[in-house]
Amino acid sequence: MECTGMNHYDHASRGAPRGHRRTIRSALLGAVALATVAGGAMLPAFAQAPQTMAAPQATMPSFADVVERVKPAVVSVRAKGGEKKMAQASSDRQGSPDFNLPDDHPFQEFFKRFRGGPGDESNRSPRPGQPGPRQGVSQGSGFFISADGYLVTNNHVIDKSSEVEVLMDDGRTLDAKVVGTDPKTDLALLKVEEGGPFKYVELAPEAPRVGDWVVAVGNPFGLGGTVTAGIVSARARDIGAGPYDDFLQIDAPVNRGNSGGPTFNQLGQVVGVNTAIFSPSGGNVGIAFAIPSETVRSVTTQLREKGTVERGFLGVQIQSVTKDIASSLGLQGGEGAIVSRLEEDGPAAKAGIKTGDVILAVNGKAVEDARDLSRRVASLNAGSTATLQVWRDGKRQDIAVTISRMDGTSTAAADPKQDAAVGKLGLSLAPTGDNKKGVAIVGVEPGSPGAEKGLKSGDVIAEVAGKPVQSPADVKAAIEASRKDGKKSVLFLVEANGNSRFVAVQVPTA
Repeated sequence: MECTGMNHYDHASRGAPRGHRRTIRSALLGAVALATVAGGAMLPAFAQAPQTMAAPQATMPSFADVVERVKPAVVSVRAKGGEKKMAQASSDRQGSPDFNLPDDHPFQEFFKRFRGGPGDESNRSPRPGQPGPRQGVSQGSGFFISADGYLVTNNHVIDKSSEVEVLMDDGRTLDAKVVGTDPKTDLALLKVEEGGPFKYVELAPEAPRVGDWVVAVGNPFGLGGTVTAGIVSARARDIGAGPYDDFLQIDAPVNRGNSGGPTFNQLGQVVGVNTAIFSPSGGNVGIAFAIPSETVRSVTTQLREKGTVERGFLGVQIQSVTKDIASSLGLQGGEGAIVSRLEEDGPAAKAGIKTGDVILAVNGKAVEDARDLSRRVASLNAGSTATLQVWRDGKRQDIAVTISRMDGTSTAAADPKQDAAVGKLGLSLAPTGDNKKGVAIVGVEPGSPGAEKGLKSGDVIAEVAGKPVQSPADVKAAIEASRKDGKKSVLFLVEANGNSRFVAVQVPTA
């Protein structure tokens, strides 16, 4: 009844001294009670028994059942003797966050404990007879993928460490050995020999959809067993971390120390391994990246069986096909990857692939861009034969290539921007084809020095600084020579629509 009469007595007491408001409220409630006894017909709403309101139905999903099932398989990873003191979800490229808190702020004690601040015991001078503080300790997360002790984490968490231990969800600390690492995907496989069998989780057989709910479990700031939730924000993200970037983007809060920890779908299957965040401050801003389970499965299987990862090698350098490149070559759409350079005696060169060919498909599956081709080639077995569909001279043709094994220094189907973009001129170049002179301009960045000089897609650069050019590398070399000679501009001989003209372009600064 007090709730029912709230609007009435609250309005009546407005402006009254606080000391009298309680008296006014009591008087009004007393009047209502009296009216109910004296004449129920006068206020029938108050004469009825109070109705019990139904509890609202829950509309948000609960992850409690999933967390209860998977949490025992997630561990904290501590690597000693490495070059890093603390691994972080920004793949150690982010600096420590600066919260600019005053000295007397209550959160200062929290950060002293979990970030090794001035009040942390680990930073104090040891007492006589006590060991000194541990140095070179990297902290991250990981998870078991088998009952016999195999577990996954990030390579950067255990990189160059001499000793690795895992802190279990039940409080046990166990030693682990490194089975193998793959820096190109930032994955590592560890093995715990004693203390099993272990609770483990499965890798998801399919990639999640954008918008699916996910749960991240890990060890942020040393707080093991932390659970956060969010959705898949995007797929196939390229963040420049390596040649095979194919990250899931999630908005589940991920922070330093979550590196190597799993992200689960609602079935409790691992859809990704948390490895990086985008953060101006170093803390969570809702943009995190996870290595997809498909990549994790492929890499960990090879590490478990061979101790290393073998990748197919094609012996080409490529760039993605933009709309401008496609238009200049008579292609519909902007898919595929154009070959900008061939490695001498490489598999592609031996098979007859030529500079300027556009690779459209591998074994019948369309190639989206240069990154897609990189991943496709890397997944092929050495010694296997792949059928490449290429675009050459205005038509498609199939070429069989015998894939070789990538060595430790080569890159398979890399996307070298140094061959695609010339200095800071804003130009993207490509060979014009065999037996044709010059280098084709296939893209011009709006507002760039090249655009200001009137250069456009479809133009052909015949000479630079008086020297004939036939590859993007020739153009770059001529510009570099002009810079070393102290020249402020370099002269291009440009051909377009059957006409030739000289264009003086300012030499970009180094």
